[in-house]
Amino acid sequence: MADFAEGTPCWVDASLADLGAGRRFYGELFGWTFDEGGGEEYGSYTQAYSDGKKVAALAPKPDGRMPTVWEVYFATPDAAALSARITSAGGQVVMGPMEVRPFGSTAPAADPEGSVLAPIKVRPFGTMALAADPEGAVFGFWQPGTHRGFEKLREPNAYCWTEVYSRDKDRVDPFYEEVFGFIGSDVEDAGIEFRTWSPRGTEPGPETAIGGRSVITDAFPAEMPAHFLVYFNVEDCDASVATVQQLGGRVTAGPFDTPYGRIAVVADNQGAVFALLAEPGRAAGPGTEADAESKGGAGAGSRAGAPAEPRRLSGSR
Repeated sequence: MADFAEGTPCWVDASLADLGAGRRFYGELFGWTFDEGGGEEYGSYTQAYSDGKKVAALAPKPDGRMPTVWEVYFATPDAAALSARITSAGGQVVMGPMEVRPFGSTAPAADPEGSVLAPIKVRPFGTMALAADPEGAVFGFWQPGTHRGFEKLREPNAYCWTEVYSRDKDRVDPFYEEVFGFIGSDVEDAGIEFRTWSPRGTEPGPETAIGGRSVITDAFPAEMPAHFLVYFNVEDCDASVATVQQLGGRVTAGPFDTPYGRIAVVADNQGAVFALLAEPGRAAGPGTEADAESKGGAGAGSRAGAPAEPRRLSGSR
């Protein structure tokens, strides 16, 4: 897969209290397989695969007080420069750029006779960091090394979309458009204030959109924080929702229909919230947009109500 344009979502991972339970849940729901994990030196970071291709990762929470969430990572060629732009634009770098290298990659090598040779130099997996926008929505960014990001996306059982939920679009829109160079396009028929973002140098619109911004309205609890919602593509939204429930998860909204597919917002059996999308033409139930609005309104936040209508992605160059 080609490199991801700067600002394009290139990876997602879930922070969970019980990694084994997460493997069982997502293995059953999406048919994912998993590697053996990175060991303690990598925090037991475990990659997930669909059809043998990298699609996501699961990681145990190092501190039980940390949220149980799905996190999205945006691609960047220069994590240090992006960190500076985030701070300048009014955001916060929560965890500064950290190079992730294969364990022992700087250890010296030895020849067969025991003489110490020069240190082995191995390319890093990449450089990661975490940041928060002016309203506190947390996102990651990734400067690729040998790990480029998604090997499968916009296909069943893989990532397909993300959007940030904010209360003050006048603070958030300029931030993302300055930091990543996004070109915004307001959606007039979404039923709420919704904007899609296209990468720098593209024609804005649904054909190039890589994510979006929705608004948390007064219909939702005042304590609901700004946050990102991650979507996964599925063949049958209703069947996937039934599987979520069978596995001990819960349904937050839906399933309901939109012009872009049938959607549900769910939480896994540990509380991590994400969305499911079955694109038009795939299996769909009898729900309508009116049904969705009666349950919380199209475009509502991921913890109460339905998500905004996702747009078609254009993920990589």
